[in-house]
Amino acid sequence: MAIKKKKKKVKTQIKLQIPAGSANPAPPVGPALGQHGLNIMQFCKAFNDMTKNREGLILPVVINVYEDRSFDFIIKSPPASVLLKRAANLAKASSSPGKEFIGEVAKKQIEEIAKQKMQDLNTKDLASAVKVIEGTARSMGIKII
Repeated sequence: MAIKKKKKKVKTQIKLQIPAGSANPAPPVGPALGQHGLNIMQFCKAFNDMTKNREGLILPVVINVYEDRSFDFIIKSPPASVLLKRAANLAKASSSPGKEFIGEVAKKQIEEIAKQKMQDLNTKDLASAVKVIEGTARSMGIKII
């Protein structure tokens, strides 16, 4: 007779954006996890180990907190705006997009970003994903060449 494992009940979900490889107990990580009674250092060590090869990127993370104070987390791909700023070598986006263009990105770079973001976008078609990324670029004041 097989023993059935009980499925843990999710208490809450925490969504954060943390720089890769540099999670620490300081805000926003510490207070967000501490209020649910989680081991903050355990999360920081696990997150930093998983993201040490992607330093310099801001990564969204979804943390599932269970009723027994255990947790697991999913690391998503970086926001499209971060990837576009990196591709165009920009520090920040335009203050008046549509009127002022502050950078340029090639169509090939847009496709690469779309492929990287495909799992997190709400489309399965590459052409649609490219359009989503192009829209983000336009709203940041980045010209597509």
